[in-house]
Amino acid sequence: MQNQPKHAAADVLSLIGYRCSGKTTVGRLVADRLGWDFADADEQVRQLAGKEIAEIFADEGEPVFRDWETAAIAELVQRSPLVLSVGGGAVMRPVNRTAMEQAGPVGWLMASEEEIVRRLESDPTTLKQRPSLTAKSAREEVAEVLAARRPVYEGCATFKIDTEGKTPAEVADEIHQWVTRTREPDQPC
Repeated sequence: MQNQPKHAAADVLSLIGYRCSGKTTVGRLVADRLGWDFADADEQVRQLAGKEIAEIFADEGEPVFRDWETAAIAELVQRSPLVLSVGGGAVMRPVNRTAMEQAGPVGWLMASEEEIVRRLESDPTTLKQRPSLTAKSAREEVAEVLAARRPVYEGCATFKIDTEGKTPAEVADEIHQWVTRTREPDQPC
Protein backbone atom coordinates (compact mmCIF):
# COMPACT_ATOMS: atom_id res chain seq x y z
CA MET A 1 0.00 0.00 0.00
CA GLN A 2 1.26 3.44 -0.84
CA ASN A 3 0.23 6.36 1.32
CA GLN A 4 -0.40 9.80 -0.14
CA PRO A 5 -2.46 11.55 2.55
CA LYS A 6 -4.70 14.36 1.34
CA HIS A 7 -7.22 14.17 4.18
CA ALA A 8 -6.67 14.05 7.94
CA ALA A 9 -10.06 12.52 8.60
CA ALA A 10 -12.54 10.47 6.63
CA ASP A 11 -16.22 11.30 6.35
CA VAL A 12 -16.72 9.34 3.15
CA LEU A 13 -14.16 6.80 2.01
CA SER A 14 -14.57 6.25 -1.74
CA LEU A 15 -13.12 3.15 -3.41
CA ILE A 16 -12.15 3.41 -7.07
CA GLY A 17 -10.61 1.00 -9.55
CA TYR A 18 -11.37 -1.07 -12.60
CA ARG A 19 -14.30 -3.47 -12.50
CA CYS A 20 -13.49 -6.67 -10.60
CA SER A 21 -10.87 -4.91 -8.49
CA GLY A 22 -12.89 -5.75 -5.37
CA LYS A 23 -14.44 -2.38 -4.55
CA THR A 24 -17.82 -3.69 -3.45
CA THR A 25 -16.62 -6.81 -1.63
CA VAL A 26 -13.81 -4.98 0.13
CA GLY A 27 -15.95 -1.91 0.74
CA ARG A 28 -18.52 -3.93 2.68
CA LEU A 29 -15.76 -5.43 4.83
CA VAL A 30 -14.16 -2.04 5.51
CA ALA A 31 -17.52 -0.52 6.44
CA ASP A 32 -18.13 -3.37 8.84
CA ARG A 33 -14.70 -2.94 10.46
CA LEU A 34 -15.23 0.82 10.85
CA GLY A 35 -18.86 0.57 11.92
CA TRP A 36 -19.83 2.81 8.99
CA ASP A 37 -22.56 2.52 6.37
CA PHE A 38 -21.74 1.07 2.97
CA ALA A 39 -23.12 2.13 -0.42
CA ASP A 40 -22.49 0.97 -3.95
CA ALA A 41 -22.99 3.67 -6.60
CA ASP A 42 -24.11 1.06 -9.14
CA GLU A 43 -26.87 -0.08 -6.78
CA GLN A 44 -27.92 3.54 -6.29
CA VAL A 45 -28.07 3.99 -10.08
CA ARG A 46 -30.33 0.94 -10.35
CA GLN A 47 -32.62 2.39 -7.67
CA LEU A 48 -32.70 5.90 -9.16
CA ALA A 49 -33.22 4.71 -12.76
CA GLY A 50 -35.57 1.88 -11.88
CA LYS A 51 -33.75 -0.54 -14.17
CA GLU A 52 -30.59 -2.60 -14.44
CA ILE A 53 -27.37 -1.02 -15.68
CA ALA A 54 -27.27 -3.28 -18.75
CA GLU A 55 -30.79 -2.05 -19.61
CA ILE A 56 -29.72 1.59 -19.27
CA PHE A 57 -26.79 0.97 -21.63
CA ALA A 58 -29.01 -0.88 -24.12
CA ASP A 59 -31.97 1.51 -23.99
CA GLU A 60 -30.33 4.88 -23.49
CA GLY A 61 -26.57 4.49 -23.95
CA GLU A 62 -23.50 5.04 -21.82
CA PRO A 63 -23.84 8.87 -21.53
CA VAL A 64 -27.23 8.48 -19.83
CA PHE A 65 -25.80 5.84 -17.51
CA ARG A 66 -22.96 8.23 -16.64
CA ASP A 67 -25.53 10.95 -15.86
CA TRP A 68 -27.31 8.58 -13.46
CA GLU A 69 -23.95 7.64 -11.95
CA THR A 70 -23.07 11.30 -11.35
CA ALA A 71 -26.45 11.87 -9.67
CA ALA A 72 -25.92 8.79 -7.49
CA ILE A 73 -22.44 9.86 -6.39
CA ALA A 74 -23.60 13.41 -5.65
CA GLU A 75 -26.31 12.01 -3.39
CA LEU A 76 -24.19 9.35 -1.70
CA VAL A 77 -21.24 11.58 -0.75
CA GLN A 78 -23.67 13.54 1.43
CA ARG A 79 -23.97 10.54 3.79
CA SER A 80 -21.48 10.22 6.58
CA PRO A 81 -19.69 8.18 7.71
CA LEU A 82 -19.79 6.03 4.59
CA VAL A 83 -17.67 3.65 2.57
CA LEU A 84 -18.61 4.19 -1.08
CA SER A 85 -17.83 1.85 -3.97
CA VAL A 86 -18.02 3.56 -7.36
CA GLY A 87 -18.03 2.18 -10.87
CA GLY A 88 -14.72 1.90 -12.66
CA GLY A 89 -15.45 4.74 -15.08
CA ALA A 90 -16.92 7.17 -12.57
CA VAL A 91 -13.57 8.93 -12.16
CA MET A 92 -13.55 9.96 -15.81
CA ARG A 93 -15.98 12.79 -15.03
CA PRO A 94 -14.26 15.63 -13.18
CA VAL A 95 -17.44 16.40 -11.23
CA ASN A 96 -17.38 12.88 -9.74
CA ARG A 97 -13.69 13.14 -8.83
CA THR A 98 -14.29 16.49 -7.14
CA ALA A 99 -17.30 15.20 -5.20
CA MET A 100 -15.37 12.18 -3.91
CA GLU A 101 -12.18 14.11 -3.11
CA GLN A 102 -14.12 16.77 -1.18
CA ALA A 103 -16.04 14.13 0.80
CA GLY A 104 -12.95 12.28 2.09
CA PRO A 105 -10.12 10.02 1.03
CA VAL A 106 -10.20 8.04 -2.19
CA GLY A 107 -8.65 4.57 -2.25
CA TRP A 108 -7.57 3.01 -5.55
CA LEU A 109 -7.81 -0.80 -5.59
CA MET A 110 -5.35 -1.96 -8.21
CA ALA A 111 -4.80 -5.20 -10.11
CA SER A 112 -2.88 -6.09 -13.24
CA GLU A 113 -4.61 -6.44 -16.60
CA GLU A 114 -4.10 -10.19 -16.45
CA GLU A 115 -5.68 -10.45 -13.00
CA ILE A 116 -8.65 -8.28 -13.99
CA VAL A 117 -9.29 -10.44 -17.07
CA ARG A 118 -9.03 -13.58 -14.94
CA ARG A 119 -11.53 -12.17 -12.43
CA LEU A 120 -13.91 -11.01 -15.19
CA GLU A 121 -13.85 -14.38 -16.90
CA SER A 122 -14.47 -16.23 -13.63
CA ASP A 123 -17.43 -14.02 -12.66
CA PRO A 124 -20.22 -14.21 -15.26
CA THR A 125 -22.47 -12.03 -13.08
CA THR A 126 -20.23 -9.02 -13.70
CA LEU A 127 -20.51 -9.38 -17.46
CA LYS A 128 -24.32 -9.62 -17.25
CA GLN A 129 -24.63 -6.58 -14.99
CA ARG A 130 -22.11 -4.32 -16.72
CA PRO A 131 -21.95 -4.49 -20.50
CA SER A 132 -18.76 -4.38 -22.52
CA LEU A 133 -17.55 -0.85 -23.20
CA THR A 134 -15.99 -1.80 -26.52
CA ALA A 135 -16.60 -4.46 -29.14
CA LYS A 136 -13.21 -5.99 -28.34
CA SER A 137 -12.26 -9.12 -26.45
CA ALA A 138 -12.12 -8.88 -22.65
CA ARG A 139 -8.32 -8.81 -22.74
CA GLU A 140 -8.18 -6.05 -25.39
CA GLU A 141 -10.88 -4.00 -23.66
CA VAL A 142 -9.21 -4.19 -20.27
CA ALA A 143 -5.86 -3.17 -21.75
CA GLU A 144 -7.35 -0.22 -23.65
CA VAL A 145 -9.72 1.08 -20.99
CA LEU A 146 -7.30 0.57 -18.10
CA ALA A 147 -4.58 2.45 -20.00
CA ALA A 148 -6.93 5.42 -20.39
CA ARG A 149 -8.11 5.34 -16.79
CA ARG A 150 -4.85 4.57 -14.99
CA PRO A 151 -3.56 8.19 -14.93
CA VAL A 152 -6.96 9.41 -13.72
CA TYR A 153 -7.05 6.80 -10.95
CA GLU A 154 -3.53 7.84 -9.99
CA GLY A 155 -4.42 11.53 -9.85
CA CYS A 156 -7.59 10.96 -7.85
CA ALA A 157 -6.24 8.47 -5.31
CA THR A 158 -5.40 9.51 -1.79
CA PHE A 159 -3.91 6.04 -1.32
CA LYS A 160 -3.60 2.90 -3.42
CA ILE A 161 -3.54 -0.79 -2.65
CA ASP A 162 -2.45 -3.63 -4.90
CA THR A 163 -5.11 -6.31 -4.46
CA GLU A 164 -3.28 -9.10 -6.28
CA GLY A 165 -2.51 -12.18 -4.27
CA LYS A 166 -4.55 -10.89 -1.33
CA THR A 167 -7.92 -11.93 0.01
CA PRO A 168 -10.65 -9.31 0.29
CA ALA A 169 -10.21 -9.48 4.08
CA GLU A 170 -6.50 -8.69 3.78
CA VAL A 171 -7.22 -5.70 1.53
CA ALA A 172 -9.95 -4.52 3.92
CA ASP A 173 -7.51 -4.80 6.82
CA GLU A 174 -4.99 -2.60 4.98
CA ILE A 175 -7.62 0.03 4.28
CA HIS A 176 -8.91 -0.09 7.84
CA GLN A 177 -5.37 0.42 9.13
CA TRP A 178 -4.85 3.36 6.75
CA VAL A 179 -8.09 5.03 7.84
CA THR A 180 -7.48 4.59 11.56
CA ARG A 181 -3.85 5.73 11.20
CA THR A 182 -4.79 8.94 9.35
CA ARG A 183 -7.74 10.03 11.48
CA GLU A 184 -7.33 12.85 13.94
CA PRO A 185 -7.08 11.55 17.55
CA ASP A 186 -10.32 13.21 18.67
CA GLN A 187 -12.45 11.65 15.94
CA PRO A 188 -13.85 8.20 16.71
CA CYS A 189 -13.90 5.49 14.07
